[in-house]
Amino acid sequence: MHTWHWQTWNALPYLTCSLLEPWQHGFFTQQFSPRSPVDLTPVLSPDAQPYRTHQVHGSRVLAPSELPPRDNATAGGANLEALAQADGLISEHANQAVWVCSADCTPVLIANVRTGQVSGIHAGWRGTAQKIIPTAIARLCAQGGDLQDLRVAFGPAISGEVYQVSLPVAIEVGATVATLPTEMPEAEKIAALLQLPDSPILPDETPGRVRLDVRHVNRMQLEQMGLMPEQIAIAPHCTYQDPIHFFSYRREKLKKVQWSGIVSR
Repeated sequence: MHTWHWQTWNALPYLTCSLLEPWQHGFFTQQFSPRSPVDLTPVLSPDAQPYRTHQVHGSRVLAPSELPPRDNATAGGANLEALAQADGLISEHANQAVWVCSADCTPVLIANVRTGQVSGIHAGWRGTAQKIIPTAIARLCAQGGDLQDLRVAFGPAISGEVYQVSLPVAIEVGATVATLPTEMPEAEKIAALLQLPDSPILPDETPGRVRLDVRHVNRMQLEQMGLMPEQIAIAPHCTYQDPIHFFSYRREKLKKVQWSGIVSR
């Protein structure tokens, strides 16, 4: 069983996962706001170079060599327009810190034990529906290593028990892990998803709504790819239900974020 640990930096709390112990990494809390990746990277590794993107809820995954020429202001996020639009990053060399921000969506940190390379993914329901994590894994494995070399940690995100979504959203996401024929009526698709073993879709009292566990869908995608359960860790923290440590867009309706990052070896 993988364990999650609270760490502190200057009395500020952040999370680490035992699965990623060989890598400097952290799932940071709202207490670190408004620090950017430029400010947070030295917390993990003083010598690492930070990389981030302008996240757009898509499935694009980039490497540092594919990003625009960087400067401290750009890496710090002072000018979003200067950043490449993508929701995933994969490292190419040692000492590259890849960062993603989130405020209910799932921050995912991936490491390759054979190559030492890493990936940071922002996986909301849209990115999950577009299979952004399998996309990142394909790029990571193209650098060397196999699926069994990967370690994947899902950070704090909104939990399925409180994440209410529309039926079309549930179907679009659920279709990535279940066969739902196009001609099947909407109600039958939802019924089929609810009947899945250990379903990521939960019933809701509101007509036309269900609850969706996005992290669970992503885990199912990985296991269907061939990853073993022991290669995957899910943080026991819900951004919506923990206002002390985490921003939640659904709770506060404010554009605030917390950062998660990992440094390649």
